[in-house]
Amino acid sequence: LWVHCASTKGGDAEAYRRVYLGGLRSLLKCFPGCPGIFVSSTSVYSQKDGEEVDEISPAEPPRDTGRVLLECEDHALEAGGGAVRLAGIYGPGRSVLLRKFLDGSARVEGDGARWINQIHRDDAARALLHLVETGRFKGGLFNIADNTPLRQIDLYSTLARLLQKSVPPGAPPDLNRKRGWTSKRVLNHKLRTTGWKPEFPGFFSALRPGLDGGASIAPGSTGGDQ
Repeated sequence: LWVHCASTKGGDAEAYRRVYLGGLRSLLKCFPGCPGIFVSSTSVYSQKDGEEVDEISPAEPPRDTGRVLLECEDHALEAGGGAVRLAGIYGPGRSVLLRKFLDGSARVEGDGARWINQIHRDDAARALLHLVETGRFKGGLFNIADNTPLRQIDLYSTLARLLQKSVPPGAPPDLNRKRGWTSKRVLNHKLRTTGWKPEFPGFFSALRPGLDGGASIAPGSTGGDQ
């Protein structure tokens, strides 16, 4: 068994081809006939109108980076393995949304209605382990997201209330976001039917008073929002 879980640290399409596609091809060559899991991203869904999306929803990524991820998914599935699509990861020292809120760089884009999908780092790891231990990954495609997509305005408004700060100012939507401008609610029903459930069903179930709960969320380095 192999698990391809990598990051380009914000790289472009060429970096994606080198790290994701090149790495996957090397694994398939080194371990012929051995199925594994390719870790992809919910950014491959390009829906913009707040739709609910599951594993059978169209995946038509607006960026070359997303198209590379889809190609990798296909290779993993063709080899008898599986693929998972991770929502934006947060956890100890890793929450781009919280970091931006605290350092003042956060902005409510447009009307703030864009949906954000996330998963706690530990829940993502537990989901991968669960799929490996049960063998359910073989030939399967799974979304790994928590139970509670959040609208951007609701997320920032709740942070403002909890931390007694102001709601971030408004700004035009950033249509040139690295993963493209999307707004969708990613469903995790398929994964949950296998027996997995998140310890942190939503972002605020992991945010502890005073931000002193390092085991859940702490302001720090980067993390995605998808």
